[in-house]
Amino acid sequence: QVQLVESGGGLVQSGGSLRLDCTASVTTRSIAFVAWYRQAPGKQRDLVASIIGGERTNYADSVKGRSLISRDNAKNTVYLQMNSLKPEDTAVYYCNALFNSRYYWGQGTQVTVSS
Repeated sequence: QVQLVESGGGLVQSGGSLRLDCTASVTTRSIAFVAWYRQAPGKQRDLVASIIGGERTNYADSVKGRSLISRDNAKNTVYLQMNSLKPEDTAVYYCNALFNSRYYWGQGTQVTVSS
């Protein structure tokens, strides 16, 4: 079992930045795949970014060039740095991890970008 706790969400003005943290209850060295998803009201949950191992990253076109996913295994944490935020980035952001052939989700953190 893995517990994932997201933090770092909040209210930010358009053009601002936020860093979201996803802290795992197990060492992230044992978690090969971690991803951030987001879900806006009335919409499906979409992939934002993912990281495999320490270097293989993937980004949704909507955030490419504005976001950076990274991990710090010493802190059991995966980060999502988001810059140049837009109102359309407003959503609940969820952390997702693959551990022992099972996917786990965090509870989500709200990001609201005001125009």
